[in-house]
Parts: sequence; C-alpha cells; structure tokens
Amino acid sequence: MEILRCPVTRSRLRKEGDWLISETGGLAYAIKDGIPVMLAESARLPAGFDSLDAFKAVFTADRPD
Repeated sequence: MEILRCPVTRSRLRKEGDWLISETGGLAYAIKDGIPVMLAESARLPAGFDSLDAFKAVFTADRPD
C-alpha cells in the first residue's frame, strides 16, 4: 500500500472495503479478487463529476508531468 499511488492525481490511496480511494479527489479504484484495478477509465468518479476528463481538469491542472 505504501508504494501505490493514484495514476491520475499521484496521491496516496487508502483502503475502504473493496476500494482504494485517492486521498486527493476521491477517485475510487476497485479491488477484484484481491487485485487493485488501477485503470483510471475503470475508476468510480466522486460525486460532482460526470466524466474522467472533468475530474482531470480539476485535479491535474497544477501537476507537473
């Protein structure tokens, strides 16, 4: 868990049930059969966002690539 990071925000993740939740923004990645599915396109969006692009516009604007 210490080395895992959100591929979108690059923030730490915390485990909540069968999900890994990004500390920045709250993007949620499912854990299936004990394996985290770390694909941004498969992640559950937090409330208030209707697309991954909208989420990225807010949470990656100031992030250096």
